[in-house]
Amino acid sequence: MYIPAHFAENRPEQLQRVIREHPLGTLVTHADGQLDADHLPFDFDPAVGEHGQLIAHVARANPVWQRCPTGTPVMVIFRGAESYISPNWYPSKHETHRLVPTWNYEVVHAHGVMTIRDDEKFVRRVVALLTRQHEATEPKPWKMGDSAPDFINGMLQNIVGIEIAITSLVGKAKLSQNRETRDLAGAADALQARGETELAELMRPAK
Repeated sequence: MYIPAHFAENRPEQLQRVIREHPLGTLVTHADGQLDADHLPFDFDPAVGEHGQLIAHVARANPVWQRCPTGTPVMVIFRGAESYISPNWYPSKHETHRLVPTWNYEVVHAHGVMTIRDDEKFVRRVVALLTRQHEATEPKPWKMGDSAPDFINGMLQNIVGIEIAITSLVGKAKLSQNRETRDLAGAADALQARGETELAELMRPAK
């Protein structure tokens, strides 16, 4: 990934934030001379190893867990807030007319080594963790115990777990840091007005 110095994001807490807040990752694999990508919700534990650990599950019918056995190097891409940026939002554009459209975004590349976990205890834990995390805001959170045990057991037999030991995290935050302060504020205000609050707040200077 091309990362100009002013867009580099190296702070662990910010890299981890993107993964936590945007857990649908793109698992990029290379096997048998071909690239492939699978889109999976991941659970992230920053306390495991030097850079953290990712766990998820795939359908047993998905060939990725057979094409990429334990020990395979992989990359998972996590995309954070992003949006188109119009030059009309920059006050200086109306003076110089020398600005062009761009796209602002946050992204984290998690490089690591994958382990295949084809055991019921592991996949049950993965499902429980993901369910607990994403049902937390529901008035009455769903849990596996809400369904008949034989139904859940059958579903668990149809998935395979994956575990990724992260070896490095590479981040990029392209947030108009190379623009004048007034242009940065103008773009953030325009995004806020459009309801794109997450990116707007990321672009505003820290107080």
